[in-house]
Amino acid sequence: MVRTKIWTLKKHFVGHPTKSDFELKTAELPPLKNGECVHERHSSKIVVESKNADLPKGTIVLTSPGWTTHSISDGKDLEKLLTEWPDTIPVSLALGTVGMPGLTAYFGLLEICGVKGGETVMVNAAAGAVGSVVGQIAKLKGCKVVAAAGSDKKVAYLQKLGFDVVFNYKTVESLEETLKKASPDGYDCYFDNVIFQEHCIDQMKKFGKDFAHMWSASLHITELGPPPEIVIFQELHIQGFVVYRWQGDVRQKALKDLLKWVSEVRRGKIQDKEYIIEGFENMPAAFMGMLKGDNLGKTIVK
Repeated sequence: MVRTKIWTLKKHFVGHPTKSDFELKTAELPPLKNGECVHERHSSKIVVESKNADLPKGTIVLTSPGWTTHSISDGKDLEKLLTEWPDTIPVSLALGTVGMPGLTAYFGLLEICGVKGGETVMVNAAAGAVGSVVGQIAKLKGCKVVAAAGSDKKVAYLQKLGFDVVFNYKTVESLEETLKKASPDGYDCYFDNVIFQEHCIDQMKKFGKDFAHMWSASLHITELGPPPEIVIFQELHIQGFVVYRWQGDVRQKALKDLLKWVSEVRRGKIQDKEYIIEGFENMPAAFMGMLKGDNLGKTIVK
């Protein structure tokens, strides 16, 4: 019999969560049925028991079972690691740069924003799991990248990535003037993580065709008002999106592109960054730290 640990939410939090909002429980999993397997929390997930011929013991899979150490699955909700995955690349990147955050950056920038070479892209929360990949893909496509982050340490990291203009939005005297100075002609694409949205909208170019508005962890403490008049008069295109709309072959191509770029990091392609916290018991602390911006890159609990 397999015992599992599970973090549950005791009550819905208002503002930033606290440790008292979460509770750690234990439970016994039922015996496996034919076609099922048990996967264990790892840097991704690994099958530790199986009655599914397609998912033998030792198979590395991706899934979203919640904050739990072990789960049972019939395999329908599991995704195998890319067969092309090299031994030199940590499998944990399947949760970050070559996973959902990387795909969010990939499709948000290339499909929603439709960026081309020579355009100017503004990215906030640019040192996070999504923002850092957005900026790097934009550079690969020949764009100018202006990036904002919330600490001098993060600014230094983004400068090493080669972004054209980087600033600490918490310490600049005027966000409006900083944005104008960074790109006097305005911006073609603003990849939004809901930090200083109104200032960036004001800097969008006429007919700004692509304004990607993505889900952000800060949405639980931020209320968005109605679109400002600048959206109408500049005739901007604002579109929300959920990354899971891209499935099948197009998703597989995106993952392979991201894996290729990560593998070619020594030739100036995409660099990855992980913020690793050890111990399942520290899951709530990792989550709360991520919401506060403690992480540099993707937060991973091992």
